[in-house]
Amino acid sequence: MDIMVIVYAILAYLIGSIPSGLIIGKIFFNTDVRQYGSKNIGATNTYRVIGLKAALPVFLCDALKGAAGVVLLSSYGPMYMILGGILAMMGHNWSIFLGFKGGRGVATGLGVLIALSPLVALIAFLVWGVIVYFTKLVSLGSIIAAALVPILMYFTGESYWFVGFGALAALFVIVRHWDNIKRLLAGNELKVERIKKD
Repeated sequence: MDIMVIVYAILAYLIGSIPSGLIIGKIFFNTDVRQYGSKNIGATNTYRVIGLKAALPVFLCDALKGAAGVVLLSSYGPMYMILGGILAMMGHNWSIFLGFKGGRGVATGLGVLIALSPLVALIAFLVWGVIVYFTKLVSLGSIIAAALVPILMYFTGESYWFVGFGALAALFVIVRHWDNIKRLLAGNELKVERIKKD
C-alpha cells in the first residue's frame, strides 16, 4: 500500500476531529457551547446558544471537513474517497481533541456527500430543510435525510461503493442521534430555537 494513503487517511481523521463549534464559539464569542442547550458542538446547538452569526461558519467548516477527507484521497479512486469521507465523519463524531467525543456528523456528512454526489447532497439537503421548516426539529430532519441517502444513491445510479457509503453514513447519523430518537418518541425533543444563557 502507498504510504501516502495512510498519511492522507490519518489527515482525514485529524481534519474531521477539529472541533469547529468549540473553536469558533470560544475564540469569537467567548462561549463554550458545550455548557448550554444540548451541549453539542455542532451548528444546531451553536445556533441555539449564540445565533446564526456563529452557526453558519460552524456549519460551513464542518461541511468542509467532510469534503476535505474525500479530496485528500480522491486520486486513489472511489473506494479511497469513501474511506476519506468516513474517517472525516469519525473524526467529527469521535474527536481525538475532545477525548473521543464530538458532534453528530450531519454537516460533515453533507460535505462528504457534496464531494461524492452533489445531486444526492442537494436532494437530501432539501428534504432536511423542508422537515426542519415545518417541525423545527433538526434531529428529525437529519435522521430522515440520512436514511434516504443510500436510497437516493441507488436510484440516481451511483456505484455500489457509494450506496454502501450512504448506508454506513446513515448508520453513523442514526447512532449519534439515539438520544434524540428517544426524546422524539417521548415528545420532548429540543426544537431549533434560541435559548438564553444563564
